[in-house]
Amino acid sequence: MTTIAIVGYGYWGPNLLRNYMELPGATVKWVCEQRRDALDRACLRYPSVGATTEFEEVLNDDTVDAVVIATPITTHYPLAKAALEAGKHVFVEKPMTAAAVEAMELIDLADKGGLTLMVGHTFVFSPPVRKVKELIDSGELGEIHFITSTRVNLGLHQKDVSVVWDLAPHDLSILYYWLAETASSVYVTGRGCVTADNPDVAFINLCFPSGIVASVEVSWLAPMKLRRTVVVGSRKMLLYDDTESVEKVKLYDHGVSFKDPETFGEFQLSYRTGDILSPKLATAEPLFAEATHFLECIQSGQRPITDGLAGLCVVASLEAAERSLVNGGRAELVATPTVYDYV
Repeated sequence: MTTIAIVGYGYWGPNLLRNYMELPGATVKWVCEQRRDALDRACLRYPSVGATTEFEEVLNDDTVDAVVIATPITTHYPLAKAALEAGKHVFVEKPMTAAAVEAMELIDLADKGGLTLMVGHTFVFSPPVRKVKELIDSGELGEIHFITSTRVNLGLHQKDVSVVWDLAPHDLSILYYWLAETASSVYVTGRGCVTADNPDVAFINLCFPSGIVASVEVSWLAPMKLRRTVVVGSRKMLLYDDTESVEKVKLYDHGVSFKDPETFGEFQLSYRTGDILSPKLATAEPLFAEATHFLECIQSGQRPITDGLAGLCVVASLEAAERSLVNGGRAELVATPTVYDYV
């Protein structure tokens, strides 16, 4: 049995606590939260779980095997570092840290301590995202040409981070999982519409070593909620719409072929419009699958799918995107390994 402590009971903490309470092979001993009212809500719902406002109490409990961190971004690094130094396995919500150098230090600490370090890129455990990965890897779409993604909604405006740091980690983690490579460069345009000093809309353009290009639109300022991604391949095209209740993934047997000209001035394109198919998807809850994977990695010692390196690649990309935004859309290099293997 793996003993867990949940640190942070704000927006996402209740979801994490619920899933870990239901997880076979795990027992939640602590909920740690500085706000007394939030802690009282946790105690009311789960009276068997210990409650504390002091993180040190969790660290000093030798029976705690792992710490699950769901606190503001700026606190991820110091809390995760302290937990790793105390010999605890660590799961930390996205983005992993506020700086790439911090992420690298956490990876090093986990490696030296033989500890599991996992990042909460929950969409990687989503059945439609897994299905798209399967279709890409099988060659069903052919060579991937480009990907476009839209993640917009009206709210929630954040005080401490821009829309890039708030929403883009989802899309970056999905893209890097699908393509098994990290963007080599990024350029971004955006602005703060509600408050000038904090961007609430951004258009992120990514270039990959393989030649694939991707565009990600993120915004807190839109008339409707959109979570839509299009993947265009040389053989087929794909739409992933996470707002759909059914048929979240649609595969289009559409395409265009170019015929080499045989005579001067000849230019011939062949368009194909075929079937549209919606593959069957599993119904597993992504957060429960993610928690299960974290537990399995602790017990077996295997590397998590969303390990520290995956977290680092997203953080480094966010840093490059932020630099580009500040520098008027100038292309910025992403300083991470550009290719890595997912389990």
